[in-house]
Amino acid sequence: MEDELDVVMEPKPPLGIRCLPPVTDDVKKKSRLYRGFILVFTFFIYASYHLSRKAISVVKNAWSCNQNSTDNSSYGTNCTGWKPFDGDHSKVYLGSLDTSFLIAYAVAMFFSGHLGDRMNLRYFLMIGMLGSGLFTAALGFAHFLNIHVLAYFVVVQVLGGMFQSTGWPSVVAIMANWFGRGNRGLIMGIWNSHTSVGNILGSLIAGYFVHFYWQWSFIVPGLIIGSLGILAALFLPTDPSEVDALPPNHHHHDFSGDTNPLINAERASISSGVSFTSTGSQSSRAVGLCKALRIPGVVEYSVSLFFAKLVAYTFLYWLPFYIHSTLKDSAGNPVSKTMAAYFSTFFDIGGIVGSIAIGYLSDRLKLRGIACVLMTVLSIPALFFYELYGGESEKMTIVLSSICGFFLNGPYALVTTAVSADLGTHKSLEGNEKAKAMVAAIIDGTGSIGAAVGPFLTGWVAGSDSETGWKNVFYMLIAASALSGLLLTRILVRDIRRLIKRC
Repeated sequence: MEDELDVVMEPKPPLGIRCLPPVTDDVKKKSRLYRGFILVFTFFIYASYHLSRKAISVVKNAWSCNQNSTDNSSYGTNCTGWKPFDGDHSKVYLGSLDTSFLIAYAVAMFFSGHLGDRMNLRYFLMIGMLGSGLFTAALGFAHFLNIHVLAYFVVVQVLGGMFQSTGWPSVVAIMANWFGRGNRGLIMGIWNSHTSVGNILGSLIAGYFVHFYWQWSFIVPGLIIGSLGILAALFLPTDPSEVDALPPNHHHHDFSGDTNPLINAERASISSGVSFTSTGSQSSRAVGLCKALRIPGVVEYSVSLFFAKLVAYTFLYWLPFYIHSTLKDSAGNPVSKTMAAYFSTFFDIGGIVGSIAIGYLSDRLKLRGIACVLMTVLSIPALFFYELYGGESEKMTIVLSSICGFFLNGPYALVTTAVSADLGTHKSLEGNEKAKAMVAAIIDGTGSIGAAVGPFLTGWVAGSDSETGWKNVFYMLIAASALSGLLLTRILVRDIRRLIKRC
């Protein structure tokens, strides 16, 4: 009976790979090639998620132009607008779209983590990416259908947020299946730059169309993520056992704070893969929400990420709008909507460097908490100086946006990738490897609640007072960064003690 069950559970390669000739007969070489492929493919998969969600931050400038206003100077000469976002409450309405998307994303994330540990991640991703593409494009369809009802945009954002929640737990679980712990911080720091690359590409694509054809700012990204979803279903092996590759070599450092080696049961589970053992039988049962919450560090990192993502997503959804509203060109006129989108990419360029830097630092220290708190603390003066001098010139915008991106995206990247993967294989799980998607969902889901709060508060605070609104927004972001660091105090103290013992 056991042999028969093993045959039934035998993992199969993706359909597309089965149709291709064998890569090589050398198992070690094949394993290296597949790891490189997984690194690149999942990079572009999740970049497409961010590419599709970035469009709305660029189109806000086109939607919010008030044709009936006596002063349209901040919008330039091509002021058209789109009801219902072109009135006096435009910032509040636009903020409500961000909040609708992110609350749906955060709530659905917990269900996605539950499903991701129980479904074939390849098809789970395909469903999520096709749905994300459909509802991203649906925002553009509003132009062709001449839709001006706020409820339509809210419903589309809610449904889009639900489908977008499939991405993160899935790709983190797949990366953890293929890569070991030894250089996980650096590898995932490089890999996690997909968020910034996706934001940059999203800004460039949406910025190209926004001045005259804003509907295509949504439709083109929707087509991109949907197409990649089909390719993922055909060619993405979610576990080494699916393609007879070697499992990763795990160096047994417990980055979550315990320096003792992981127990032998975990070692046995790791050597056989996560979704399937080498013989094809499942090695462990999926972990529930309550057990995942009891893993040391999960709650602290989750709440800290609440405030970190509040700040990061405020920049994600409002930076092009802020630059367009505050920055003047050499002639003293507001920079164009397209240029505002392009300038906002420097925040993400800084984020790419910050993600790699914090990953390398955390691997060298083998203490993730110190790296997170250090960069979070340094983000506070970066935000302060951006508010003071960011709007003075194009050069200052570029420099200060890059610096803020470096310090803000670094901790956010580390917690959502390497820390999530580490805690998903914590020794308290007694070798059960079926917790990666759930832990990633808890941490990123909690953070996403903060991501929903930040853009909504920004729309309300910035719109409440035309003189001091944006200054108050930056004070809010500074306070959130400070709280994000303070919530990791216990982990920081523990890590400092461990560092002192080494010395």
